[in-house]
Amino acid sequence: MKRALHTSALMGAALGAVAAQAQLIDNPDWQESAVPPPPAFDVKRALQIEMPAYMTLKFGIDPKTIVITPDGVVRYVVLGWREGSNTVNAFYEGVRCATAEYRTYARSADGEWRMAEGTDWKRIDERNSIYTYELSRQALCRGRAPRASVTDMVRELKRPEILLY
Repeated sequence: MKRALHTSALMGAALGAVAAQAQLIDNPDWQESAVPPPPAFDVKRALQIEMPAYMTLKFGIDPKTIVITPDGVVRYVVLGWREGSNTVNAFYEGVRCATAEYRTYARSADGEWRMAEGTDWKRIDERNSIYTYELSRQALCRGRAPRASVTDMVRELKRPEILLY
């Protein structure tokens, strides 16, 4: 009896999660929650994103900046640099796994954030932003939903799959 109740409760929770995910994907009235100011980041904490061999720029994400919002957006600060250079560019972005889109909220090249005015959601693919494509594929998204937790995302960044390019 206990086992049947437990199984029933698990099935109910799973169906509820599927329904919630479907609302994030199929909801034509979806609106993004208010975007807070860019979080502080530290280059020393950056976890490198596996990039194709032909890329000369390096990209990483500060795990302390990753947030999964109730509306299904994953926000983070990604850092870009060239090997041997002291210059680091930072981008405060959001990914919406449900629609395979991303948006840039702010940029920094000198430690000062500059808000990106009037940016729209853009399709994630290799032509628009290869690092966002790789980041969402490697760590942030699992299909059309964010991974279950920030901990899961960080774990995936720390042990990337073997990628064939």
